[in-house]
Amino acid sequence: MPLPTSLCVYCGSSSGKHPHYAAQAREFGTEMARRGITLIYGGGKVGLMGTVADAVLAAGGKAIGVIPRQLVEREVAHPGLTEMHVVETMHQRKTRMYELSDAFVALPGGFGTMDEMFEMLTWAQLGLHRYPCAFFDVRGYYAQLRAMMDHMVTEGFVRAEQRDWIWFGDSTEQLFDWMAQHQGGYTPKWIDRSSVEA
Repeated sequence: MPLPTSLCVYCGSSSGKHPHYAAQAREFGTEMARRGITLIYGGGKVGLMGTVADAVLAAGGKAIGVIPRQLVEREVAHPGLTEMHVVETMHQRKTRMYELSDAFVALPGGFGTMDEMFEMLTWAQLGLHRYPCAFFDVRGYYAQLRAMMDHMVTEGFVRAEQRDWIWFGDSTEQLFDWMAQHQGGYTPKWIDRSSVEA
């Protein structure tokens, strides 16, 4: 498939304890703009969210935010985006971000980042989309998550084929090269006979 035109980036509303997180987020956002890829993200001006958006905009790119009204009212909404979609609930936010995107990347983040990215992985597992899903592994942030996914395969809860279409790495160039070659795919989730008969 060609490179995505609208990339959904999930990441922290904090910047983390090491400056390399923000530095990589800036590099990533700048490269998105250079390649003409629109940023779809959570609409915040704080943390890595704000860093990515600022980098995209500074490099002449487009940044579209989707934010629940309660967060707008807490004054964390980015004031300078290309577009801002204000929704009522977190569920509406995730759905709208999905509708606007044709690829998904998680930079370092917390519970919200995991929640949003794993929903996209689950939808891919169910065959609801075939878009690229990737974890940008800054400073080894996702190394233990990668090991956990491998453990899920070993223990029979995830198919190896489903694990294999999730990218992990720390190179912006390699990530976009992988996306350009990504073919999608769908391997049905199996249900063990023992589970049915239990």
